[in-house]
Amino acid sequence: MRIVIKVGTSTLAHKTGLLNIKRVEKMCKVISDLKNAGHEIVLVSSGAIGMGLGKIGLTKRPDDISTCQAAAAIGQCELMYTYDKLFAEYNHTVAQILITGAFVAVEDYGKNLNNTLYRLLQLGVIPIVNENDTVTTEEIIIGDNDTLGAIIANRVNADLLIILSDIDGFFTGDPNTDPNAERISVVREVTDELEALAGKPGSRLGTGGMVTKIRAAKLVTENGIDMVIANGKDPDILYDILDGTAVCTRFIGRKK
Repeated sequence: MRIVIKVGTSTLAHKTGLLNIKRVEKMCKVISDLKNAGHEIVLVSSGAIGMGLGKIGLTKRPDDISTCQAAAAIGQCELMYTYDKLFAEYNHTVAQILITGAFVAVEDYGKNLNNTLYRLLQLGVIPIVNENDTVTTEEIIIGDNDTLGAIIANRVNADLLIILSDIDGFFTGDPNTDPNAERISVVREVTDELEALAGKPGSRLGTGGMVTKIRAAKLVTENGIDMVIANGKDPDILYDILDGTAVCTRFIGRKK
């Protein structure tokens, strides 16, 4: 299978913003094992801003763009150094791709992005994709990595998009505040009613939330790609997702 895995800041980092070393090490081990089994993997990784903020002692996302962009520049170095080191331990090579909204909006940029992604997969490399937060502006911003994950999944014609977050799937309400909220195991169509169930808040260090995940589901399922929302606290869930035994929400792609 060709799989795009999107990992959120809440999965990669502690609440301090600093790297969750144990979890990231295990995630790289599991992804390497999936590669060894013959799967093609593209990793869409959040965490640069959160890690950068952690390194300069800030525990919440600032309101001003310049500090966020500075934090991204700091955190991206640590993020890619970590991935390169950990994947190399399992004899896998990674490549960094930083994109902006221009790669979606401008046809020539999009073609170059596609060519690079496909060639990296042919070479057996794990592309690691993030938005280039150091240079994005309101006019060209993608805005969140759930949407970016969906864009990349569509561009590489993936079989599956997996979004790892801090929640077990899509619920009928906020499970943190609503004791009656129930997880929906399978979604066959992203309806207006389903979109209305999605809440807006994300984590203190990230930008996501269920709204962006539902938007991502809509983008990929319309192109026949399945999507899963699952809790990334234990990376072994990636095995369970592929085995069909995971506690998660699976959105079924509509085949044309």
